[in-house]
Amino acid sequence: MAATAVLPDVGRRATRRIARRLLPFLFVLYVIAFLDRVNVGYAGLEMSRDLNFSDSIFGLGAGIFSIGYFLFEIPGALIVERWSARKWIARILLTWGLVTILMAAVHTPHQFYLARFLLGVAEAGFFPGIVVYLTHWFRYEDRAKAGAIFMAAIPMSSIIGSPLAGWILSRHWASIAGWRWLFVVEGIPAVLFGILTLIYLTDWPPQAHWLAAEERAWIDAELKREKAEKSRHRTWTIWQAMRSRAVILLTLIYFFAVIGIYGFVIWFPTIVQRATNLPNMAVTLLSALPYVAGLVAMVLNGWHSDRTGERRWHTAFPLFLGAGCLLVAIYSSAHLPLAFVCMVIVGACTTAFMPSFWALPTAILAESAAAASIGLINSVANLGGFLGPFFIGYLRTKTNSFSPGLVLLLICMIASGLLALLLRLPQVHSTQTSRLRATEP
Repeated sequence: MAATAVLPDVGRRATRRIARRLLPFLFVLYVIAFLDRVNVGYAGLEMSRDLNFSDSIFGLGAGIFSIGYFLFEIPGALIVERWSARKWIARILLTWGLVTILMAAVHTPHQFYLARFLLGVAEAGFFPGIVVYLTHWFRYEDRAKAGAIFMAAIPMSSIIGSPLAGWILSRHWASIAGWRWLFVVEGIPAVLFGILTLIYLTDWPPQAHWLAAEERAWIDAELKREKAEKSRHRTWTIWQAMRSRAVILLTLIYFFAVIGIYGFVIWFPTIVQRATNLPNMAVTLLSALPYVAGLVAMVLNGWHSDRTGERRWHTAFPLFLGAGCLLVAIYSSAHLPLAFVCMVIVGACTTAFMPSFWALPTAILAESAAAASIGLINSVANLGGFLGPFFIGYLRTKTNSFSPGLVLLLICMIASGLLALLLRLPQVHSTQTSRLRATEP
């Protein structure tokens, strides 16, 4: 029996209505966000040659996004918790859309570095802000499923973005290079949805006039009960939470995982192109396949994590599997079909762990402590988004091979999985898990 089957009628109605109202919209926002964050990987198929950028220059520019992201992440998450998610998310969308469009004007390495840095500053706070926002609407028991639907935008952005990028790269409207049009075309939706966000989103359940009064009262009472339960077990200030063993471990887990995620996402199209010498359109279509697999893996892993109430192994196992497949891909590089299939699985694994992982901070912390800690985890960890692309580019330039950089990704994924297994969840998590399992036959 599913956990929702024991809910009262009002609870089932509220949960369904909240999911239908919020999750598709948040999903679209994150598709736009991730598309604008990683479209440089597709632009690089033409951009590096047009601007005479070396692999080191391209890797540094792609990764420097994470430096700007790091600096402004924690304040953004706190603003969502304490002020208004709707207004802050709208501001983020508008500014990153404009910066993405300005990327089309890049001509020199320093302009490239500056534009990517400003894009990180503009987008800072978006992802942790949404993670915090989900805690305003979904109970712990439903949070990994909700997170899986939202985070499925990561693979979906590449499923959509890969063929779209291939098509735009082949265009030269007004005698302007296709890679420049790529930034313009993919920046405009962020601006438009920034305006729409102000109209569509609601900050808190008591403000949700699209819910019936009894539904608003039910979800508000459920979330207050969860907060009170956490408070009985542990009450932390923001500073205590951010220097706790659990938050430090969560930060390290995500840091090493993100090195693998962004190292893969940014460089995979280039690796495919140089291994196959296929045209851009074929490369971008092949580059979408890991994300088709990742979409399925992410949703199933999030669903199973909620069903069982288990989080650590649902986080660690995909990372171990991805590392193993990456090892096979490295040693079978002379056999392209096998190496490619392994890389598809690696790409799926870099996203499959995320729903169960992001259910962990909100299982431990509440309110401002959770918001600040989520901001810390995401900001520090996203420095791995600098290191992954940079070191692959640097090692490729030094050794004329992608293998050393891929070995680095492999080691980081193993380290992330091992750290996940060291995490100890507080008693409140055990209580919630037991309650969830008690609903099953």
